[in-house]
Amino acid sequence: MNKLIESILDLIYRKKCYFCGNSKYTVKMCPKCYEKLEFNDFVTNRIIDGVNIYCAGVYTKELQKLIRGLKYHKERELAYFQAKFMYDYFCSIDELKNKKFTLVPVPLHENRIKKRKYNHMELVCEEFSKISGFDFDFGLIKRVKDTKPQYKLNRKQRLENLSGAFKVCGKPNKPVLIMDDICTTGSTFEEMIKELKNSGITEITCFATSTPDF
Repeated sequence: MNKLIESILDLIYRKKCYFCGNSKYTVKMCPKCYEKLEFNDFVTNRIIDGVNIYCAGVYTKELQKLIRGLKYHKERELAYFQAKFMYDYFCSIDELKNKKFTLVPVPLHENRIKKRKYNHMELVCEEFSKISGFDFDFGLIKRVKDTKPQYKLNRKQRLENLSGAFKVCGKPNKPVLIMDDICTTGSTFEEMIKELKNSGITEITCFATSTPDF
């Protein structure tokens, strides 16, 4: 009887794919939906103050839903699939694949964390760390200014909004890989690069899950 009840409960609560609803694989992103994610070209997307910026995909379709599901809808298990997508791209970049990094997520202000309950990019970094073997450092750089959301601002407004937003609080023992979900104008990366360089940290690479399809 117990086994029958367990089987019924497994059937009722079986984990479904967040994207297509398929419960065959009992994961939040089934293999078919993961295969729909499309990589950008395996080259530097842009350069800011001498620092290479890489963006793994375009912020559309399944990748957009993946990022938004983790960021806004508390689908924490999607962090693994976002990290895997980034790592698969990372391993195809000749300039990156043989290097060792300290992973640094773009930090959130404590007020934003209280509201959201977690920093989604910390979750992605943790999963990326498990896959890659890289260390992460969530305390290297802090967000000390509670900035406005960036998505409604133009580039000039974004830079003004982020001015003085970050403070470096340590020294890494490896080159830094700053990780974010979306790189639009690059202003967040730009401000973090400036603060890190002002603190004598110059071995920096920036890596975003996606960039908008302009």
